[in-house]
Amino acid sequence: MSFKSVNDILGILEKQAKWQEQPFQRLLKCWAEVVGPVAARHTRPLSIQRDVLWVATSSAAWAQNLTFGRASLLLKLNQKLPTPLVDIRFSTAGWQHSSVERKQQQTILPHEHPSYLGDRISSSPDTIPSIQDANAAFGHWTKLVQERSHGLPLCPQCQSPTPPGELQRWTVCCICAAKQF
Repeated sequence: MSFKSVNDILGILEKQAKWQEQPFQRLLKCWAEVVGPVAARHTRPLSIQRDVLWVATSSAAWAQNLTFGRASLLLKLNQKLPTPLVDIRFSTAGWQHSSVERKQQQTILPHEHPSYLGDRISSSPDTIPSIQDANAAFGHWTKLVQERSHGLPLCPQCQSPTPPGELQRWTVCCICAAKQF
């Protein structure tokens, strides 16, 4: 049985980690260095498909300029990637879509939502009874909904109790607003 030094073991593990690292992840790490900081702000690598890198650009002008220089970009990228790329395609197609996804991923706090009612009912675990059957659970739920909606303004269209935030935002409840859209 042969013993290896810690340095040898760490070297082997480092090589395995680089070998197992996905090419796209490695590309994302070196993208700004390869294209430069200005171009990096106007581009976003989207994917690698069949050894072709797809890049979203902020405008058609950026796509055209980078397309003219793609041969030198390919050389620089292929020096840094384990699997060589065949081509790079620049397009504005994925630019807007990516920014919309980022906006959707932003978290909305509960108190910012128009349907938020605040602390109208404090249901602590002590006040919730242990419910054994479905009918008792439904009865408990309807009682809570009635207590929570008591005193709320009514929707002008369907006359259902509606949180004030929904009425301020849409002038109707969320159900009636969804029907309008």
